[in-house]
Amino acid sequence: MTSVPAVIACPHTVPSAATLDRFRHLADGGEVAMVVPSHEVPGSQSHAIIRAASLWSSTAMADTLSWFVRTGGEYLLWCLSPDVELLPAGLRRLVSAASDARASMVYSDYMERIDDTTVRAHPLVDYQPGSLRDDFDFGHVLLLNGSALRRIARDIRALPSHLMTGGWYDLRLRMAESGPVVHLPESAYTVAANCRGGDLESQFEYVDPRNRDYQIEMEWIATDHLKRTGAFLQPARTSRLEGDTSFPVQASVVIPVRNREETVSDAVASAFSQETSFDFNVIVVDNHSTDDTTSILDDLAKRHSRLVHRIPHRGDLAIGGCWNEAIYSADCGRYAIQLDSDDLYDGTNVAERIVREFERTNAAMVIGSYTLVDFDLKPIPPGLVDHREWTDENGMNNALRIAGLGAPRAFHVPTLRTIGFPNVSYGEDYAVALRVTRSYRVARIYESLYLCRRWEDNTDHALPLEVANRHAVYKDRLRSLEIAARMQ
Repeated sequence: MTSVPAVIACPHTVPSAATLDRFRHLADGGEVAMVVPSHEVPGSQSHAIIRAASLWSSTAMADTLSWFVRTGGEYLLWCLSPDVELLPAGLRRLVSAASDARASMVYSDYMERIDDTTVRAHPLVDYQPGSLRDDFDFGHVLLLNGSALRRIARDIRALPSHLMTGGWYDLRLRMAESGPVVHLPESAYTVAANCRGGDLESQFEYVDPRNRDYQIEMEWIATDHLKRTGAFLQPARTSRLEGDTSFPVQASVVIPVRNREETVSDAVASAFSQETSFDFNVIVVDNHSTDDTTSILDDLAKRHSRLVHRIPHRGDLAIGGCWNEAIYSADCGRYAIQLDSDDLYDGTNVAERIVREFERTNAAMVIGSYTLVDFDLKPIPPGLVDHREWTDENGMNNALRIAGLGAPRAFHVPTLRTIGFPNVSYGEDYAVALRVTRSYRVARIYESLYLCRRWEDNTDHALPLEVANRHAVYKDRLRSLEIAARMQ
């Protein structure tokens, strides 16, 4: 195997000369460069030094590619941490996969070192067209095809120099455009269990308003990618579908629930606290609860004539299936407004504001903003989540990059009934939102309408890696399907 140049991103510590020599040995004698913050002063000058104000900037990427082109390498080993320990056959396996698949990039699973004698496997997920989200986890090591890098080097050098965090994101999207991105489902290296590495993208929570500059950069890069690949959309001009004009009420608050005896009463009370100029009801779809949720709802239904307590005949429904129980029922109003069984509305005018926005904009979907709170409703960071990355001009494209669009979500039911929810308990709302944004207008309210509780019983709390990976794959698949539809 020919030598492979290696570049090491050093965001936190500058590696020792011994570490750099180890990389050169494992790379079969290939040249080694390290990318360091501008203020760092490396102790060794025996290897190439690439200084950058930001390790992930467009300037850092351009300088790195210029260095690589000079090496004449066939592949580039890109390490996002200096703490990586390649397995003896790790590089050979990566190169073999790249050659066999004619891949533009290869990444692998890895081992996490718990202590001197214990390691555990860290599997990653396959890359697909819908993996354009900016927090995709490639692990700590990638092998990049040298020919592809040379082809895109000029494009990378032409990027605006002010991109401080988007250079790496742009590079990997362009690499994905140039050939297959291959996931090798075996461990090629080991890192310490607490290694942060250079996984920049996961360090920026997309919901935190403090990261607005980051969001703007990433949206610009993702939009450019969609334009190059033919998946870019202009703002929707299709009118929402009116269909049936006869509804029992103007709006329904929809609450799917299973085993929420601690919180469901609060959710129902919040729904009935709404002060509106129109008739509304509350549809609670009780998915065969095994605690006291069902009896609590029975009691509440006796006190509230507008409470529709539905228990599905089927026993195989997820949250999305419960939503379908509500929206296709004769009890559902013209508009369906989300309320999770452990959350609350932020005020008594939420339903009124949402319906007023529907009628003002003729939108098929209205999405509000929420405040993160603990179980006792005390605000927790980052507080208000308003998803201001949405714009009427480009929100439908940026939706493919981010993980969600906000809450509460409300739907024009005649239009929603032509789409329906997938029968899953994760990503069901995102699936519908993507489909709506493809064809119809989405309206936004940027003030807090909703209190989103974060507590140990949340369905997405402290997920095991296997479950988190399964969720990530599902949303990537939704994006892949949506991209395919938009390219037709």
